[in-house]
Amino acid sequence: MNLISSEPGPPIPNKNSLAMELLLRIERPATVTEYLNEILPLLLPSVAADFVAVTCAGWGNQAIGQAGLPQRWPPDIAAECLDSESPQSVGGWLAAPLSPRETMGEVLLIHTATTTEKASNTAIGAVTLSAGLESIVTALGTALRILRARDKVRRRATQAETILSIVQQWGRTQEMETLLNQMAKASTQLLEADRASIFLWDQANHLLVGRPALGVVSGELRIPDDSGVVGAVLRTNQPRRVSMREVRDPVNRRVDAELGYQTRTLVAVPLRSANTGELLGVFEVINKRVGDFTADDEAALVELALHASVALENVQDRQRLLESHRQMVDQAAEDVRLLGSCPAIEALRSTSRRVANTDLAVLVLGENGTGKEVVSQLIHYNSTRRDRPFIAVNCAAIAESLLESELFGHEKGAFTDAFESRPGKFELAGGGTLLLDEIGDLSLGGQSKLLRVLEEKVVVRVGGSKPIPVDVRVIAATNQNLPEMVRARKFRQDLFYRLNVVILELPPLRDRGDDILLLAEHFMADFCRRARRKPPKFSAEARKRLKQHPWPGNVRELRNLMERLAFLVVGDVIEPSDLVFILSPPPETSNLLMVDQPLSNATDRFQVEYIRKAIGRTGGNMSDAADLLGLHRSNLYRKMKQLDMESGT
Repeated sequence: MNLISSEPGPPIPNKNSLAMELLLRIERPATVTEYLNEILPLLLPSVAADFVAVTCAGWGNQAIGQAGLPQRWPPDIAAECLDSESPQSVGGWLAAPLSPRETMGEVLLIHTATTTEKASNTAIGAVTLSAGLESIVTALGTALRILRARDKVRRRATQAETILSIVQQWGRTQEMETLLNQMAKASTQLLEADRASIFLWDQANHLLVGRPALGVVSGELRIPDDSGVVGAVLRTNQPRRVSMREVRDPVNRRVDAELGYQTRTLVAVPLRSANTGELLGVFEVINKRVGDFTADDEAALVELALHASVALENVQDRQRLLESHRQMVDQAAEDVRLLGSCPAIEALRSTSRRVANTDLAVLVLGENGTGKEVVSQLIHYNSTRRDRPFIAVNCAAIAESLLESELFGHEKGAFTDAFESRPGKFELAGGGTLLLDEIGDLSLGGQSKLLRVLEEKVVVRVGGSKPIPVDVRVIAATNQNLPEMVRARKFRQDLFYRLNVVILELPPLRDRGDDILLLAEHFMADFCRRARRKPPKFSAEARKRLKQHPWPGNVRELRNLMERLAFLVVGDVIEPSDLVFILSPPPETSNLLMVDQPLSNATDRFQVEYIRKAIGRTGGNMSDAADLLGLHRSNLYRKMKQLDMESGT
C-alpha cells in the first residue's frame, strides 16, 4: 500500500470514507484524548501500520493518544516535521503535521513494519503524502482543531464559573495568610499545575516576598525584586511564560536548589491595584502537569490576578482598620482608670475585674459625679468585648415617646419623622456593652419593654415585625434608691432583680480621704499639660481645705475645679485664697446657718438632713446607717421618731 511517494499517487480505496468518518466522530467524545483513543485504532488497518500516535512538539516520546504496538519514535522527527511544516520520513516512520508549531504543534506519527532498516542510521527526509493519506491527515487535523475550539469554549465557561466561585470565597476571607493559601490552591487547580506563589512587593527593601512557599521553614520566600522571571515580570509589567523548549533558561535555579525543586514550566503575571494601577507584586504558577502553559492559561491567570489584587487590598485595608481600631481601643482602655487607693476603691477595682469576663448583670450605684460611667468602661475594657462598641445611654434624657425608638430602633415610615430605618442602641452595641445610666428615671412602660429584651435577647424595631437577635452585656447605673422605688411601686421588682446580680457602689468623694489629693494632682497635671505649663503645687493649707470640702459634685466637681486652676492660677503654688469659690458651704448648709430661727430648731433641721444623707448613702439599709452615725439601730429609730421623720426616709 503506497503511503508516501515522490509524486501524488492515485486515491487509495476507503481513505476518503475514513476521512469522512474522522470528521463525523467528533460529536461524541468530550476531550481530544477520548477522541484519539477512539479513532486511532481505525487508522491501523487503513494505513497498514502497526503503530500510530499523535504527539506535540517538545514532548519527547509522550503521546496525546496512540494505538497499536508501543514504539519509540526517532527523537527529532516530530520537531523536523513542524519546523519544515511538511511530512518527514525516516526508516519505517512517517511524521505529518496536524497543526502549526505556534499553536499546539501536533504531529501524526505512523510506523510500518515493511522495512527492517534502523531509523537511527537513516537521515530524516521530506516526503509527499499520497492523496488518500493526505485526506486523512487533513481530516484529522480539522477534527482536532474543532475539538480544541469546542474544548476551549467549554474550558472558558468552566473557568468563568470557577473564577466566580473562587472570588466569592476570597470575598469572605478576612485573614491575609488564609487568603494567600486559598489563592495558591485555586490557581493550581484552575491551571492544572503543581505549585503557586503570590509575591508581594516590598518596595522599600527591594524584595519580593512569596507566600505560600513550600519547603521554606518560615513559609515565605524572599528574593531580590530583580531576580528571575518574577523580577522580569515586575520590571516589565508584562506576563511571562516559560516552556520546556526555552533556549535560554530564565529561571532562578538558585531558588530551585534551595527548595530542592525543579521548575520546568511557569506562568507569571503582574498584580496591579484595581484602584490605582500600582504594582503590588507578581502571581506565579509553576509546572503544568501536562505540557506547557498556554495563552489561555495566561489569560485565566491575568483575570484571576485582577480579582486577587482586589481581595488582597480589601484584606490589607481591613487589617489596617483593625490595627488602627485596636490601637484606639488600647488608648481608650489606658485612659479609663479608676484612680484612688482608699479601701472602698480598692475593693471596687478588684470586684469589677472579677466580673469583667462574665456576662453577669451589673448595677452601679453612686451619687452624681462619682464615676459610674468610668467603672462601666473599666468592666468593658477588661472583658473579651473590649474590641466591640461601648454605648452609654442616659435614660433620664430620653422622652417617653422616643424611648422605644432610641433603644430598639425603628423602620422607615414607623412614625412621622421616620424618613429612614435606623438601628437602636441595642443593635449599635452588638457584641459589646450597653450602659443604661440613670435607670431609675426609666418609665414603667420602658421598664417593661427593657425587661422583655433582657430576657429574650431579641429586639423588634418600632414599625417592624422581624425579631433581631442582640448579643449585648447590659450595665445599669443610678444615683437613686432602687429598693425604695420598688417598695413605692415606681420601679418594677422583676427588672430590679434582673439587674441586681452584682452591685458595685461608688463612695462619694468626701469619704475617700487622701484620694481627694491624689485625684486633684492627677487632674491638675493633665490640664497643665494641655495648657503647656508646669503644674503648680498645693500648699499645706490648700490641701487641708480640699480635704475638708464636702464635694457635693464629687469627682466631676473636683475635675472642673482643677481645670479652672490650671488655666487661671498664675503662681507656682496654689493657696487657700485660690480656692475661695469652693470654700463657701453648699446651699443646704448655708440655709441652716442663716440666723432666722431658734437654735433648737436649727439643730433639729441639721439632724434631720444628716440622718437622711446617712440613710441615702447606705442605700436605705438602716443597720448600716446606724453604724455610720455611731448609734444602735433602735436608737436611730427613736431619734427619727423624736424628729418626726418617717421610718426609712
